[in-house]
Amino acid sequence: MRRKTTIHRIYVRQTAGDPARGRLHAGAVVVPCMLGPGGMTQDKREGDGATPCGSFVLATIWFRDRTRHAAMPGWPWQRIRRDDIWCDAKGHALYNRPSRLPLAASHERLWREDHVYDVILVLNHNSRPRRQGRGSAIFFHLARSPPAPTAGCVAISPAAMRRLLPRLAAGTTILITRQ
Repeated sequence: MRRKTTIHRIYVRQTAGDPARGRLHAGAVVVPCMLGPGGMTQDKREGDGATPCGSFVLATIWFRDRTRHAAMPGWPWQRIRRDDIWCDAKGHALYNRPSRLPLAASHERLWREDHVYDVILVLNHNSRPRRQGRGSAIFFHLARSPPAPTAGCVAISPAAMRRLLPRLAAGTTILITRQ
């Protein structure tokens, strides 16, 4: 049996003609991906609908209860609960941090019925230091069916995610660039 190569770096590039579409390159795996409707930006702002350019570490993995997975050695992971959220309220102490309901401030629910967040890899975008209003909840997650733009994340098909997950290492970086 052939051993699968570990992927330490993922590249995401915008495709010509549609700013919300890109190509994800991970070793020999090349798949289409969805981005924010605003395309890519060097100057990410909360709510701009753009995907931030840069090099980011895939920091943690969150899984939904209906998703089969093996705990991946070396990866910090979290099971998504019904009350899990990600705060996106500019000026709030929990801005760009996971939290739990109830929270009156603006937030993104992680427990969703549409399968988009069945697997979430959290990018370390705007995490240390956190700058208010510079973008929150930037994830690498599953794409909608049919594919549609994200709110600023990178999304791939469930089949592509199943191919990649076992090959990713703790500390894998994702380089998001227009070039």
